[in-house]
Amino acid sequence: MIKKNFFVIFDEVLKQCKMDSSASGIVRAKSEQLETATVMSLSRTASAEAITIPEINISSGLSVPTKPPSGGKKLVGTSPGRKSSNHHVRKSRSAQLKLDLEDVSSGAALSRASSASLGFSFSFTGFTAPPEDIIAGLRPSSDDENAVDLEAGVNKKRMILEPTLPIYLKFSEVKYKVILKGVTRSTEKDILNGITGSASPGEVLALMGPSGSGKTTLLSLLGGRINGNTVEGLITYNDESYTKSLKRRIGFVTQDDVLFAHLTVRETLTYSALLRLPNTMSKQQKEERATNVIHELGLDRCQDTMIGGSFVRGVSGGERKRVCIGNEIIINPSLLFLDEPTSGLDSTTALRIIQVLHDIAEAGKTVITTIHQPSSRLFHKFDKLILLGKGSMLYFGKASEAVVYFQSIGCSPLIAMNPAEFLLDLANGNINDVSVPSELDDKVQTEKLGSDTKSDKPTQKDVHEYLVEAYETRVADREKKRLLMPIPIADDLKAKVLSPNREWGASWRQQYSILFWRGLKERRHDYLSWMRITQVIATAIILGLLWWQSDGNTVKGLQDQAGLLFFIAVFWGFFPVFTAIFTFPQERAMLNKERAVDMYRLSAYFMARTTSDLPLDLFLPIIFLLIVYFMAGLRQSPEPFFLSMLTLFLSIIAAQGLGLAIGATLTDMKKATTLASVTVMTFMLAGGFFVKKVPVFISWIRYMSFNYHTYRLLLKVQYGHVPPYLNVNHLDNGVKEVGVMIAMVIGYRLLAYSSLRRMNTTKGA
Repeated sequence: MIKKNFFVIFDEVLKQCKMDSSASGIVRAKSEQLETATVMSLSRTASAEAITIPEINISSGLSVPTKPPSGGKKLVGTSPGRKSSNHHVRKSRSAQLKLDLEDVSSGAALSRASSASLGFSFSFTGFTAPPEDIIAGLRPSSDDENAVDLEAGVNKKRMILEPTLPIYLKFSEVKYKVILKGVTRSTEKDILNGITGSASPGEVLALMGPSGSGKTTLLSLLGGRINGNTVEGLITYNDESYTKSLKRRIGFVTQDDVLFAHLTVRETLTYSALLRLPNTMSKQQKEERATNVIHELGLDRCQDTMIGGSFVRGVSGGERKRVCIGNEIIINPSLLFLDEPTSGLDSTTALRIIQVLHDIAEAGKTVITTIHQPSSRLFHKFDKLILLGKGSMLYFGKASEAVVYFQSIGCSPLIAMNPAEFLLDLANGNINDVSVPSELDDKVQTEKLGSDTKSDKPTQKDVHEYLVEAYETRVADREKKRLLMPIPIADDLKAKVLSPNREWGASWRQQYSILFWRGLKERRHDYLSWMRITQVIATAIILGLLWWQSDGNTVKGLQDQAGLLFFIAVFWGFFPVFTAIFTFPQERAMLNKERAVDMYRLSAYFMARTTSDLPLDLFLPIIFLLIVYFMAGLRQSPEPFFLSMLTLFLSIIAAQGLGLAIGATLTDMKKATTLASVTVMTFMLAGGFFVKKVPVFISWIRYMSFNYHTYRLLLKVQYGHVPPYLNVNHLDNGVKEVGVMIAMVIGYRLLAYSSLRRMNTTKGA
């Protein structure tokens, strides 16, 4: 049946070819699982002249010579290694066969017949042929409309995104250098050397180059993540300079997946929507937007799965990357920057990510991504390409024309290879399996005349200098002139890009509430882990057994109970410090990421972060005190029990403030841990139990110790009038100790907040 239908369609095409001597036919036959099969027939012209094919240009850069056919036979285009009687070209999910009327820029074409001309080129991604009118009615449905989720293995509808304000990005002569500070002097190192280019709505621009070529630095500069005196050049957005108001129109996906491990996919995107979407939208509308993004990115099957991390099982790598992309596209950005979104992913998952970027670009957004070493299928999905080498521009233009450009300057691959590998080899200065340009060869031979060097092969430095010079002389001036052309956008749309007001997606109160519940959900797994609960309960039981029903009516019993109360003060001063000290260092990456896009105010984050820990911090002390208090036989009445509990709570909050202050001031964990260890040890020794008489010149330390004040308050609660043989002097009603502890709670937190504010100001967030 399939064969019969094939010949019926083939006969119709042949009839039409006879009516038009200059036309050629392309027939696509459908089968149950193979969508397209392509047959190309080239008939003789009316003058019966033979058609010759001098060469077929392959997109990887190879020129494969082809013998001309015999004089009076019909010529059928075939791929190597296949019989001419049956020509089926499988249509890939990742790239459709493209039809175009343009001649290949390298000049390879069919020889002209007397009455008509025919252009033909064959590439890895498809072929081009002129008879568009013939195939118009025979095209199958587009793959984009009913795409296949290559990772999930299920059909997924094409992504439909809302239209957005178009932003045309231009950058000219962008330079960046860093200052390396040495022991005696500082040196400057150039990272980028005069990069020029542009990106328009609807395009995917790829920044490609070897490691250390400056891809991420250029992406960060274009995304407004780097500023300072070491930046030179001009970067414009719709012909306007960067302002902070552009943050709400820019999405930036970092190379590292910075996500909360214990939140689900739905929770992650919902919290992002609640914080970032405009305040004019209702909570229900924001949650619906998050749901739509989940559907658009094909995350339905894992929406209730935790993100996961190093020690927590969660979603796959491709799903994590799509969640990161969803965090940014949820605000419907005009510009989307991505730093190596396919790193660490298999080829199928990487292809799915790039297809998502294509769908996003088709909605009128400008997409710019760095890419390290894409497969050939991925490479052909990019619209534009910037090739960098050692911070210099080696190529800028259409990705499909990159290989042709390097062929034009004498660099052609000698074997079939991935176009991306060919370009990266050139960027690295590696010319193995690549033809050496005659100009470069002559230059090398001239330089090595009279030298003892036996090798006549160009060095990596020679290749790099040749490629940079070739680009500057052949392409650079033309691209710079294009940047001077006005962008096709109205003035009123340009004005919308810049807004003097800094807009927040939620009020301060809403931000605090959202961040509070997000923090509570994220950290409950750590605070209420079985390991921590076991540690506290085991310690409490051991203390209860050691001080089992101690007698407070004897001197020895009172001294034993005083030792127990001091240990409780030290334990619940030490424990919260080393829990809180890792708070800001661990969340530093997340804080920088979210603050960079104005997700929330720093004050709202700080208040939510510190208060969301309180319910979790106070849960374990209650269990601890319930066990120890009654096992040790302390005062069996409600008032001293609850007062002891309140004293313990005050000590925990003060100790937590000290940990937050140290962690915010010293974001390096090793330095913070060292400082905290010394501080806690000093406070413990000056706590009033080990040393009764402290020298005057150092006695001020005890007043800074929360252990000292907690110990005195616990003694006051248990015994009222503390016996003199315990050597606790000047203990009145405890108001002074409570006041000092409250001052510590506030003072340490103010220090932590000012340290965070200074850190964000330094980074320009």
